[in-house]
Amino acid sequence: MSQVITKRARLSRRSLLKGFAISHASVIVGLPPLVSMFNSAGTAYAADLDPAKKAAPVAKRFVLWFNGNGIPERYWIPDRTGADYDITPCLAPLARLHDEVHVLSGLDNAAIGSAAGDGHSTAMSALMTCTHYTGRSPGGPSVDQIIARKLAAETRFRSLQIGVSQESFGSSIHKNMSWSGPDRPLAPEEIPHRLFDRLFGAKDQGWVDRKRSILDAVYQDANLLRKDLPREDSQRLDEHLASIRDLERAITSLPPEYRQAAKPEEDFDMKDWPRIAKIQSDLLAYALVTRQTRVASYMLTKCQGLARFPWLGHDEARHHDYTHADGKAPGADKATGQRILRDICRWHVEEFAYLVAKLKSIPEGSGTVLDNTCLVFVHEHAEANVHKASGMIALVAGSKDRLVHGRHTRVDGTFGDLYRTLADGALDAGLSAEAFPTSSRQLTELLA
Repeated sequence: MSQVITKRARLSRRSLLKGFAISHASVIVGLPPLVSMFNSAGTAYAADLDPAKKAAPVAKRFVLWFNGNGIPERYWIPDRTGADYDITPCLAPLARLHDEVHVLSGLDNAAIGSAAGDGHSTAMSALMTCTHYTGRSPGGPSVDQIIARKLAAETRFRSLQIGVSQESFGSSIHKNMSWSGPDRPLAPEEIPHRLFDRLFGAKDQGWVDRKRSILDAVYQDANLLRKDLPREDSQRLDEHLASIRDLERAITSLPPEYRQAAKPEEDFDMKDWPRIAKIQSDLLAYALVTRQTRVASYMLTKCQGLARFPWLGHDEARHHDYTHADGKAPGADKATGQRILRDICRWHVEEFAYLVAKLKSIPEGSGTVLDNTCLVFVHEHAEANVHKASGMIALVAGSKDRLVHGRHTRVDGTFGDLYRTLADGALDAGLSAEAFPTSSRQLTELLA
């Protein structure tokens, strides 16, 4: 927190900018964390303080990030453990965020067992829900939904499901990472235009046609608020509104075909997914920053993903082909295939690092939004070629006051243990051990 001011008007964290588009649709713009929203130490929301009540702490948030298929372990997992671990080729995008991320290896996807499925379906069910695959769906809710039931109070959305790649291959278990329960998938929103409309509450034709800004509808409300803000908060508000305008420009600059999900028979995987990923990450950051949700899932690529990667120079075959020896792929057990998987997995980490850095750049109270957000990055398998379900990896970022970062740790535990540790140790979710069926203990080596 850049300054501490004890005498100033306090602003409720629930404050919003509101207005109406020309179409009379309601427009809602959330505010960033302003100094005026916090007590003088920046540790609690000031406007909601009641002398008879305990100060409301800064809300914790949770993001679960998924990447399809598996990894080339030789290029992903560091040889050394501890703070001086080696930055492998796949982890290179995290070099500048070394002290913000904990690299984990050795995790077991223990719920696979002898469940029905093809190796991908069973892995996805076990990874997201810690339950067996029934042959049609997971046997329980996904971890993000388990946590959302505890953290969703006083937010506009109980949770958000965000996606990037629009692949339509496979069944529901391939296309969805979030589940409210058996046979109840929660589809990710993969179209930036639609996610923007949902967050801002309006679908105005003038905005769609690139003729007006969504901010035009809240211009008066913003000016009224700015009159009562100190200089630092006024500057933060201006930066926040400017970032929204940048988002608008980024979305409206997308080619027209990006506004619609592609049909299954189309070669839908040739779109510029890095461009989409960054817009989706910016929209997620906006939702977290403005406290519209405290829980989100982010599906970068699909389970058993079939995307091509022209921006990496790899479009001869599809992602899943590279993990085996199918089609034109060189095969993951050969040097060329492993190097291609290295490049793909490095891109996965690059997009995750973009979101982590974004949240780190936004002040909140005495710290940053990243300090109050727990993010966990997971992959469908360990070694991709054999669908390996033991010795798997994860990245954990955020919640710096609760979690240890800046190191690589080989753990002896399951994904259920990981989720339970984060839910209790970083989020104060108050969940029982039974909420994570494959958990038998907490991974205390993650806790600060």
